[in-house]
Amino acid sequence: MRFTPQARFLPLAAGAAALALALSACGGGGGAGVTGAPAADVLEKADGATEVNFWHSMDGTNGETLDALITEFNAANEGEIEVKGVYQGDYDTTITKYKAAVQSDSTPTMVQIYDIGTQFMIDSGAVVPTQAFIDRDEYDVSDLQPNIAGYYSIDDELWSMPFNTSMPVLYYNKTLFDAAGLDAEAPPLTLEEVGAAAETLSKVNGGPAEFGFNAAIYGWFLEQEIAANGGLYCGPENGRAGERAAEYSFDDDDAVTFVDWWKDLVATGVAGNTGRATADAQNAFKTGTIGMTLESTGALRGMQQAADEQGFELGVGFYPRIEDNDSGPIIGGASLWISDEGHSDEEMEASWQFMQFLAQPDTQATWHTGTGYFPISRGALDEPKDVAWREQYPQFDVAVQQLAATKLTPATQGCSAGSMPQARKAAEDALEGALLGGDTQTELTEAVTELKREVDNYNNSVQ
Repeated sequence: MRFTPQARFLPLAAGAAALALALSACGGGGGAGVTGAPAADVLEKADGATEVNFWHSMDGTNGETLDALITEFNAANEGEIEVKGVYQGDYDTTITKYKAAVQSDSTPTMVQIYDIGTQFMIDSGAVVPTQAFIDRDEYDVSDLQPNIAGYYSIDDELWSMPFNTSMPVLYYNKTLFDAAGLDAEAPPLTLEEVGAAAETLSKVNGGPAEFGFNAAIYGWFLEQEIAANGGLYCGPENGRAGERAAEYSFDDDDAVTFVDWWKDLVATGVAGNTGRATADAQNAFKTGTIGMTLESTGALRGMQQAADEQGFELGVGFYPRIEDNDSGPIIGGASLWISDEGHSDEEMEASWQFMQFLAQPDTQATWHTGTGYFPISRGALDEPKDVAWREQYPQFDVAVQQLAATKLTPATQGCSAGSMPQARKAAEDALEGALLGGDTQTELTEAVTELKREVDNYNNSVQ
């Protein structure tokens, strides 16, 4: 096996004292969890059905689709495996609960953790790497989309199984575009083009929209804009070149350009400001009064339903860049992790069986068409129901095209740092401060400077 046992630790906090307390609670200098996969035949010897306690963050339409898949899997494995899905709240809430569960040795068998929690999960020592099962079974991963598998791979080791994968896109109201005299079949591709369209659309300039643009104050969008222009969010090399990320760099020229662009739209009344809540920004767009918004493809099914109900035509375009280039946005969403310590071999193997089911082309086609999340499986795009769905709703094909056009590089892999959740929050603070009138460069640079202690504390805790 190619995995080095890791100490169980829990770098939670910004302060050194709080960090030391977390490490102590988790036995930071001591035992490692099991890092190898169990024997492949353990379920054949199990007495009765093996239960998989599965924590996730899918609600609404996405949660309903996941529940249906769990029911399908359980029916096919009746008497052998029973997966019990338990909604834990949003991504931040779920990882916070998981950190607490690590401390109390009460982790779920399997957990869905968002993209930026990847390095923490690796460092926690609380999981079995997916690569261990892949190596044991000689499992063919060629069907996995390379850009998606690449995000969750460190040093060519796939640590978790990708699941709900999203990309940011530009959603726009084609009906409002037509009313404003804009070409509804040619969505804007650059920030300058989005800004010009927003000015034409907005009520303040006599257009048909309440606001030409509106989006949630979400740090993910800043990460995406930097990557879409070929830049790095952290260094060295986004933590992807064999060295841990040691500093953040989201105060560079591209970041300032993006935030200043957004700030100017808000200041002139062309863009609205619904704050940080994603739901508030989505709901504003769903009313049919907003020209454009930035959002994940994971929201596509809900956006389409709202457009149908409100009587407007939904358009989807590529995530806008400062200027046209060969880079692209980072995949987002979450992946699935198998816990080790405190769980039987049977539980871990049952989780692996469920992971494989969720990764199958037909399952991923159901997931794609039911939610809008991009399928991790290449083969899913050839499934008849997926082909038919994209023909009926070509909006779902935009993310397919965008991913295909995005080269896998350190920039598009995203920043792999254990303190990324804190960094995203700091970026949001800076973005909000700028939109409310603060100097953009100052806001971003102060956030990056303050995060240096955070990343140093984290890295020191894992040495």
